[in-house]
Amino acid sequence: MHSFRMLPATLALVAVTLAAPAPSFAASKEIIQLQTQVQQLLDQVARLQQSNDERMGVQRDLIQQTVDSVNKMSQVMDGLQRQVRAQSEANGTATQQVSGQMQSLNDSVDELKARLGRIEKTLGDLQSSQASMSARMDTPATTGGTPAGDFSAPPAAAPNAPPVEDLYRTAFSDYNGAKYTVAAAEFSDVIKYYPDANYAGNSYFYLGEIDYKAGRYGAAAKNYDHVSEQYPGNPKIPVAELRKGEALLALKQNDAGVRELRSLIQRYPNSQEASAARSKLSGMGVTVTPRTR
Repeated sequence: MHSFRMLPATLALVAVTLAAPAPSFAASKEIIQLQTQVQQLLDQVARLQQSNDERMGVQRDLIQQTVDSVNKMSQVMDGLQRQVRAQSEANGTATQQVSGQMQSLNDSVDELKARLGRIEKTLGDLQSSQASMSARMDTPATTGGTPAGDFSAPPAAAPNAPPVEDLYRTAFSDYNGAKYTVAAAEFSDVIKYYPDANYAGNSYFYLGEIDYKAGRYGAAAKNYDHVSEQYPGNPKIPVAELRKGEALLALKQNDAGVRELRSLIQRYPNSQEASAARSKLSGMGVTVTPRTR
C-alpha cells in the first residue's frame, strides 16, 4: 500500500522536474533517467495490482463455494423441519423439542448466510476500487502534452461509449448484485468497445462465471478460454483455468478437465488455484505432482 500512496507525489515531482529549466547539455540524460524511474514505479504498481487481484479472485471463489454449501445445507434443513412438523402431533413433547432445536439451527444458518453476503459485498467493493485505481494507472503520464515515457495510449472506444473504467465498474456492481442478465450485457459492452483493454479479459471471466452459474458449462469454458488466449498478462488466468477445468468436468469431459487442471498446476504450481486443482484431482483418484516449494 505504501507504493500507492507514494506514487502520485513521485509522479508530481517528476512533472515539476521535467518542467523546470535545465542546462541543455544535461537535459536529455536527466529526462531519460526520470522516464526510467517513472516506468519502474509503474511496473511495481502493476505487479502489486496483479498480486492483489489474484488473491481477491481466489477469495471470491472460496466464498462462492461456501455460499453454495450453506444454501444446500439450508435446503436439507428445510426438508427435515417439514418432516419434524408432520410428526409433531404423534410424538408429543420430544418432537417439539427437536423442532425447536432445528429452528435455532436454521436461524444460525440464516445468520451465516447474511454474514457471507456482507463479506462478498465487501470483497466486491474492494475489487471495484482496485479496478478504478488500475484504470487510472493505465493513463499515460504527460508533461506539456508530451508522454513522459514509452507508455501505450488508453484503448480507443467507439463514439459516445462510456469510459472503460465506468463501464466495467457498473457491470461488476450488477454482477455482485446477482443481476446476471444486465451484467452480461454490460460486460459484453466492455469487450465490444474496449477489446484490447485488460478489463475485457476480466469481462470474459465474469461472463464465464455467469454461464457457469446458469449451468451453461460449454459456453463458460469458451469464455474462460478467451482470458488465457487473448490476454496473456491478465491476473485472472489461473482462476479462469481452474474454472474451465471444473466446467469440463461438469460436462463429463473428464479427460479434458483433468488435462486443464494438470496444465494449471504445471504453469502456476505454487498458486492457490493449483492447490484447489490438486484437491479436485485427488478427490477423483487422479495422481498429481507434489507441490514445489
